Amino acid sequence: MSLECVASVAGEPLSFIKEQSGRRIEEARKREGLTQRVLADELGMGVRWLREIESGNPKARLDDHLRCAYRLDLSTGHILIPLMFFSQKMSFPMQLVFGDLRELERLCIEVVAQRNLDLLTTALTPRWNNGMRVPSTA
Repeated sequence: MSLECVASVAGEPLSFIKEQSGRRIEEARKREGLTQRVLADELGMGVRWLREIESGNPKARLDDHLRCAYRLDLSTGHILIPLMFFSQKMSFPMQLVFGDLRELERLCIEVVAQRNLDLLTTALTPRWNNGMRVPSTA
């Protein structure tokens, strides 16, 4: 990837995400042997709008990208993981652009779930007074 492209990602992360997502959607649609008309009808949108999504139009809504990804059984990691990097003001590793982010997406979910389990366990674990004995009733 060129330095110019990396610089444009830093300036317009949503445009970059929509462009990458549109490519993945188009590739997945073609892999499934679906026409734009069939997919658009299934999703309740116009063919013209699906073309805009696939072309990476910055005006396309992310929820439309997500609807397409769900229907085509694509990982949503190609949308959500770059958003997490950009929201934390971190550089997105460009090597991830071309891979399947399903495993990384799953790992993120597992980390969040484990963190919540740890917090819940801590909250539910009794805190006994150190060195204090509870008087017996016998």
